[in-house]
Amino acid sequence: MSTPLPIHKLPPLSSLRGFEAAARLQSLRAAAEELHLTHPAVANQVQRLEESLGVKLFKRAGRHIELTAAGERFYPHVRDAIITLINGAEGVRQLQHSSPLRVQVYVTTSIRWLAPRLAKFHEDHPEVELQLMTYSVDWAFDEANADIAIIFRDSPMPSHLHWTRLFPSELFPVCSPSMVMEDEVSPEDLKQFPLVGVYTESWSWDSWLRLQSSSASLNESPPRDHVIVDTLAAALEMAVRGEGVALVNGPFADDDMAAGRLTNPVKKVVETSGEWGIICHRDVAKDPRVMTFTDWLVSHLN
Repeated sequence: MSTPLPIHKLPPLSSLRGFEAAARLQSLRAAAEELHLTHPAVANQVQRLEESLGVKLFKRAGRHIELTAAGERFYPHVRDAIITLINGAEGVRQLQHSSPLRVQVYVTTSIRWLAPRLAKFHEDHPEVELQLMTYSVDWAFDEANADIAIIFRDSPMPSHLHWTRLFPSELFPVCSPSMVMEDEVSPEDLKQFPLVGVYTESWSWDSWLRLQSSSASLNESPPRDHVIVDTLAAALEMAVRGEGVALVNGPFADDDMAAGRLTNPVKKVVETSGEWGIICHRDVAKDPRVMTFTDWLVSHLN
């Protein structure tokens, strides 16, 4: 069994920062400015330390202060102790950042939403290294290979997982402005255009069209040239090129719409069940890397 430390011999630890700064700068006022404290607060720290040790640590030297013989003897120990604590704390912090944060994300989410934000995130938090893992088919959280995931869900999740909502499920069509001559077209008229579907997504043109009207006529004639691709990124590329109309769920066409490359021809957005968000195990939800990345994304949604 290790020998107990004589804790009662420790000087007031809260006073050591003020003493170290004042000794190094030879000024209580300068020490207060460096530590973002008031001049009386630093003076009080030094006084408490002197009372604890039973010796004077400073003497007045004109407009400055100097260490006494006792202060000269004590200062190297204080500085070494503070440096040791700083190095130890940094070593522990680095344990949290020794490996990249593995982020599972869909191809379109990565290209159209996350990737444009990563440079700014790295600028704000260079201590957090990210490893993106793009999935184009599997929509479920890959718990074995990812720390967190940015996914869409429309059903309850297991109790051992933690969820942070990002944005709602909003379905709307987009196409090149060159495809439509009118300011607005009806959902029924939209069926006359080539509709581009994505086979990996849980929503479809058929379900979107049914949401627009209860009339039987809307369901009788099939869509024209219903093209199927594997990602929304491919569908949006076709839409930008004027080769069809894509169905979007989320903010993945926002930049193209703002730039005038895409437009919503029906001028309607349909909210459906489900939402986009960040998912992870509950036991890693408080990991500093996860909290930093999640909080940053939530604060930079727009």
